[in-house]
Amino acid sequence: MIEILRVVTYSRARRVRRVKDLPNCPFPFFCCGMFRAAVLENLGQTIISDLGSLESQQDFRTPEFEEFNGKSDSLFFNDGQRRIDFVLVYEDESRKETNKKGTNEKQRRKRQAYESNLICHGLQLEATRSVLDDKLVFVKVHAPWEVLCTYAEVMHIKLPLKPNDLKNRSSAFGTLNWFTKVLSVDESIIKPEQEFFTAPFEKNRMNDFYIVDRDSFFNPATRSRIVYFILSRVKYQVINNVSKFGINRLVNSGIYKAAFPLHDCKFRHQSEDPSCPNERYLLYREWAHPRSIYKKQPLDLIRKYYGEKIGIYFAWLGYYTQMLLLAAVVGVACFLYGYLNQDNCTWSKEVCHPDIGGKIIMCPQCDKHCPFWKLNITCESSKKLCIFDSFGTLVFAVFMGVWVTLFLEFWKRRQAELEYEWDTVELQQEEQARPEYEARCTHIVINEITQEEERIPFTAWGKCLRITLCASAVLFWILLIIASVIGIIVYRLSVFIVFSTQLKNLNGTDPIQKYLTPQTATSITASIISFIIIMILNTIYERVAIMITNFELPRTQTDYENSLTMKMFLFQFVNYYSSCFYIAFFKGKFVGYPGDPVYWLGKYRNEECDPGGCLLELTTQLTIIMGGKAIWNNIQEVLLPWIMNLIGRFHRVSGSEKITPRWEQDYHLQPMGKLGLFYEYLEMIIQFGFVTLFVASFPLAPLLALVNNILEIRVDAWKLTTQFRRLVPEKAQDIGAWQPIMQGIAILAVVTNAMIIAFTSDMIPRLVYYWSFSVPPYGNHTSYTMDGYINNTLSIFKVIDFKNKSMGNPYSEQGNHTTCRYRDFRYPPGHPQEYKHNIYYWHVIAAKLAFIIVMEHLIYSVKFFISYAIPDVSKRTKSKIQREKYLTQKLLRENHLKDMTKNMGVIAERMIEAVDNNLRPKSE
Repeated sequence: MIEILRVVTYSRARRVRRVKDLPNCPFPFFCCGMFRAAVLENLGQTIISDLGSLESQQDFRTPEFEEFNGKSDSLFFNDGQRRIDFVLVYEDESRKETNKKGTNEKQRRKRQAYESNLICHGLQLEATRSVLDDKLVFVKVHAPWEVLCTYAEVMHIKLPLKPNDLKNRSSAFGTLNWFTKVLSVDESIIKPEQEFFTAPFEKNRMNDFYIVDRDSFFNPATRSRIVYFILSRVKYQVINNVSKFGINRLVNSGIYKAAFPLHDCKFRHQSEDPSCPNERYLLYREWAHPRSIYKKQPLDLIRKYYGEKIGIYFAWLGYYTQMLLLAAVVGVACFLYGYLNQDNCTWSKEVCHPDIGGKIIMCPQCDKHCPFWKLNITCESSKKLCIFDSFGTLVFAVFMGVWVTLFLEFWKRRQAELEYEWDTVELQQEEQARPEYEARCTHIVINEITQEEERIPFTAWGKCLRITLCASAVLFWILLIIASVIGIIVYRLSVFIVFSTQLKNLNGTDPIQKYLTPQTATSITASIISFIIIMILNTIYERVAIMITNFELPRTQTDYENSLTMKMFLFQFVNYYSSCFYIAFFKGKFVGYPGDPVYWLGKYRNEECDPGGCLLELTTQLTIIMGGKAIWNNIQEVLLPWIMNLIGRFHRVSGSEKITPRWEQDYHLQPMGKLGLFYEYLEMIIQFGFVTLFVASFPLAPLLALVNNILEIRVDAWKLTTQFRRLVPEKAQDIGAWQPIMQGIAILAVVTNAMIIAFTSDMIPRLVYYWSFSVPPYGNHTSYTMDGYINNTLSIFKVIDFKNKSMGNPYSEQGNHTTCRYRDFRYPPGHPQEYKHNIYYWHVIAAKLAFIIVMEHLIYSVKFFISYAIPDVSKRTKSKIQREKYLTQKLLRENHLKDMTKNMGVIAERMIEAVDNNLRPKSE
């Protein structure tokens, strides 16, 4: 112990700690933390004492240049022994076309300092010039065994102890094995991964780990992750006590053009190297190829090749898609129920009947230019409304409230299983500060816990100022979206007048007059314009949100992603859903009545719903936005990277006959970027909101989402395997901040669907009429019926009572109509309380409020019961975790006892030998 403290004290005095100076420690937990601190401090050191004066340094260690050996599939250095774990690409400053000596020399010196520090930290580098462009230089990085072991311990990477001998329980659906076998990936092609008991790696217990072959003990994904950990933390410059370090900063500043791990082979063909596992080829063939669209995803291979973070995304997307299958079946059943029963829709028949709807004259829906119109011109829309506004709508809304809870709860269980299978149950990797954060640490404060000096990027006042500015910027953009929604509303109000006056005057439109009503034309054009505005604002705000988050300067990458996630989702929530909320809950709700209409901004008369209600318009809006968004995203995701790669191949066509190495082929693929996966999550969560929040108005939404997701999985797989460079594998335990966001959407969905049924559809007024106002004392029928519903729900208005502030009656020239009808529950002219709300209105309001309360409490009760009844971790998974932990501890304890017994034997032999040596002279 004294020796350890002596080493640490000496290291602090020199400001450099040598890992090999730390002896084997009898106190593993103490030594582990001290060892990790020593390595991290050593990682932060540099061979350059002050990089502020770069020109004074001449002792850089540079990689050796080697010519390409002609092996296009090789993943090794030219010696064929050392594996390439990472590739850095830069443009040789001496061969640049625009040679700015000062700038290029500084960039060259920074790069040389960085590469020299990489070599000093144990990495091995080999440089090779490009085959197609001699200005490009590829620096291949290899991590030797000692470096891998050192940083595997620092990063708490779990590695195999021994093969897992726990038996898997047989499936309860054994009779369906033939069916699941068809859907599963062929195990003869993608062999199942061998399971192991694992533990965080420790160098002093290396003999405890299952090391059959040093070359395969660390798989390529783990090797790349370790190398990236080093690359992102090695310094290259220090100015005014502020360190600049990390490969990301070097790439962003243009010193390096790219940094990436290698794909293991071409995606269309297997590698010529017999030792290559050809995992990229297998993923393309069994996962990304269109012929595999019906098969399950090879999640274990995805996780092995791309890391847990990518694996958990595709696992979640696949599980979400599977659950959508049930919702789609129920939604289609409810749609078919409405479609088959539309001929029995009494109120629609009354609208279309020439002696009922054909004789009802409706009041103009705008001032001056809108004519009186007959109710039966909405016959077709009323028939369509019967499909969506039926009893099946109520059943489906209740079902979706339960479905979303089942999905979230069962996903938690599935996620727990993946945590066990992928060894992320106790993810102990300590997340380091982002290089961008470290680079801004200029203020010195005293840590309240350690009472030592530490650097922070800004003071408490500066932090409050940044938070205030960021919150103000987010609020400004949300208000901008709301302003765009108001603009769409003004467009609806103004263009409705145009359509009302011009549609009838258009030549050749007679065959579609009954379909293309002013309301329908306004709704469709407004929905298209709304979608275009949404996509434009979305593109702009993505950049703004990143700028705001960068200014906010979160400390870790997780903090950064969570902050960006909340900003982006809040914006997208308002952007995509605001128009739907307007149509569902505001349009037609505050219009007054013909004699006293409500005006927007004192100029535009408030918009009214069709006599059939706004539900059909909400359905149209959802169809256009969901369908348009899905088509746009898939085109963007498929065409954009494909076109970029096609352009790149066109520019390289002159050298296409040359054999290019693996690293150069990968360089010409598209970089995905750190936030690529973030946008994939965001796209699916927005879709999840459409499927749950407004599903009462559009039961086919789950079906559209299902079809889109089946294609989305394969499109994303195709992008990753064919169009993008290989991503740096990352660990992830769950889907992060998206889980609470989905839970919030699920809670809100109950309220929105209840309110859609109550206030947007006509289900409640029809039920009130059927049970109360179709029979005495309010009705004249002898039995419960829907006959007379339309006449009962349309109020009467006297044309002479129209008001206009300066021009008298604006409709005096539109015919000899004395009365007209409008959609509301008010007393007729001549009644003591004319144009006041009648008793029917108050019955309907009471019924709507009662329905909302009952439906919400019922669904929430079922949701909470399901959440309580279904544990987040299954009993089987808990038993596996506890069993593996027990066996792992037992194995480590037994090995530790063996080592102690062996050491004690050696000590005893030395003590006996020492005693013999001391006693022998006396006896002589």
